[in-house]
Amino acid sequence: MANYFQTFPKTFYTSTTENTEGDVVTNILTRFSFERELKENSATYYKYDIKDGDTPEGLAYKLYDSPNRHWIILGFNDILDPQYDWPLDERTFYRFVESKYVANANTGQSGLTWSQANVYAYYRVEKRTITLTQKSVEDKILVDAAAYANISLGTTTITLKGGETMTVVTTKETKTYYDYEQELNDAKRTIKILKPEFVNRVETELKRVLL
Repeated sequence: MANYFQTFPKTFYTSTTENTEGDVVTNILTRFSFERELKENSATYYKYDIKDGDTPEGLAYKLYDSPNRHWIILGFNDILDPQYDWPLDERTFYRFVESKYVANANTGQSGLTWSQANVYAYYRVEKRTITLTQKSVEDKILVDAAAYANISLGTTTITLKGGETMTVVTTKETKTYYDYEQELNDAKRTIKILKPEFVNRVETELKRVLL
């Protein structure tokens, strides 16, 4: 990141009333954003699923021949905080869940165990299948605990116009707090990777805007 800030403009900063001359510092409040046309043009990028062990610096080295170009990966995906906007690896994820939910745990119980044992959300699940074509649609409907307890499970057959029949299979499921956190973490895994042939253009634009 240090090389990235080298292109940022300088400014004078006076920290005390005694230091009237001030110091020349990098203006880190400056912002650079990618052109919308570049970010939304599918010809300029491809999608990538972040794996455990991947870091912005490591991907930049592998894809762009320099770890210092990791800002391209972060900026192209609007990632402002690499620590929390980047998916956590398995070990760090466990520590995060443990820390977040330990206050909810009973005596002698870990936060991780509590998150795996307690329900975050309840769902009524309906799978509708047209008998003739075997095309299926599944809906997952969020309900409260009371409605969840009264869901009638089973299969219903409905006759449609034209004589076709549709079977509706009703089930129910829950999502634990652990599953909820896992979904949030996994949602961060798919990012856009700017194709290498556009990197020089972006670096040139950065210098043009900031210098």
